[in-house]
Amino acid sequence: MQKSTSFTIDNFTEFKIQMLNWVNQFNIFCFLDNQQYNFTTPQFECLVAAGCKQNIALHAGTAFEQLKKFSNKNNQWLFGHFGYDLKNEVEHLSSNNYDGIGFADAHFFVPQIVLQLTQTQLIIFSDDDAEAIFTNIQLCAKTIAQPTATKINIQHRFAKDEYLQTIKKLQQHIARGDCYEINFCQEFYAVDAVINPLQTYYKLSLLSPTPFSAFYKVNNNYCLCASPERYLKKEGNTLLSQPIKGTAKRNLLHKHLDEKNKTDLLQSQKERSENVMVVDLVRNDLSKICTQGSVKVNELFGMYSFPQVHQMISTVSGTVAIDVHWIDMIKTTFPMGSMTGAPKKRVMELIEEYEKTKRGLFSGAIGYISPTQNFDFNVVIRSIFYNATNNYLSFSTGGAITFNSVAQNEYEECLLKAEAMIKVLS
Repeated sequence: MQKSTSFTIDNFTEFKIQMLNWVNQFNIFCFLDNQQYNFTTPQFECLVAAGCKQNIALHAGTAFEQLKKFSNKNNQWLFGHFGYDLKNEVEHLSSNNYDGIGFADAHFFVPQIVLQLTQTQLIIFSDDDAEAIFTNIQLCAKTIAQPTATKINIQHRFAKDEYLQTIKKLQQHIARGDCYEINFCQEFYAVDAVINPLQTYYKLSLLSPTPFSAFYKVNNNYCLCASPERYLKKEGNTLLSQPIKGTAKRNLLHKHLDEKNKTDLLQSQKERSENVMVVDLVRNDLSKICTQGSVKVNELFGMYSFPQVHQMISTVSGTVAIDVHWIDMIKTTFPMGSMTGAPKKRVMELIEEYEKTKRGLFSGAIGYISPTQNFDFNVVIRSIFYNATNNYLSFSTGGAITFNSVAQNEYEECLLKAEAMIKVLS
């Protein structure tokens, strides 16, 4: 296990920016930022992994088993991602749609350096000279340069009429009893796009700060993530999931209208039924891996406000036996119910049939495993993906489709969720 060294931080805000500038030099890194939300009392404000001692890139087939072996050999900090298309291994499905970004289905690495930042302290985990690392961070700039103005031509993978017709087709599947709820997404994309990922991520984090943000790079592939959703966290023998279903627009200019939007969301029978459906799905997933009778709903229909939207979030937890491997906890519950629907296998088949692009890292998870085998993973939504080799840029948004969904409303919800990313790229 790497040795740890603590340092006192004078100016928390400036130092976080210096950390971003510092980590940007590495070919592989993961910058996890809680943005001062304090969801379930995290032990840090930022957790950063820089450099790569060892890594493993995997594709669906035997990915979970290979990752388990990799983890067993490297019982220390691990950072990385699970891509949505690991579903093909979990449920013996396939993915044949276009993928312009090219993240592996799973990628994890043993970092050279781990930084854990609180409001007043930095802990450096490294076998290298911690004093030198701290000094190098302090030498970095305390500001992020503004993005150079370049025109990004964002295109819609679905024309509006085509999207509306697709919703109606999905509702026909629901009417036939194929499924109850399906998460359907559309891609927004740009070709020949030139961006500075660090500048763009910082702009996104200012416009839309969220508790599960991530700036993630694997060579020339980037994920600029402003996610408000936790997929799965393990602390000791407790598993915790916080699925989101239910979105309403903020109105920051009129407080009473903003409160009305929030109240309307809480009282919406449609949104509540969607939330209950995903809670039941998460409960079912956790019950497969947790001890009998331990799965419970800690909070139902919790209302949380972010700069762009109000969200309805529920919390489900359970207890796992000490001998259960963390990989099995992920495999049993992946992909997350909020990004699939019910029943899982059938809706994933429909997602593959009706969406036009491969989801890749979108709808997957980014996070870490600690040396004590605790972990925390987000849901990769509200994220910009960028391939710096082919200059392809992509982001996707969607929502839960039920029999009672109004296609026009679902389309508008997609645009609402895309709003911050469109503004950042404008």
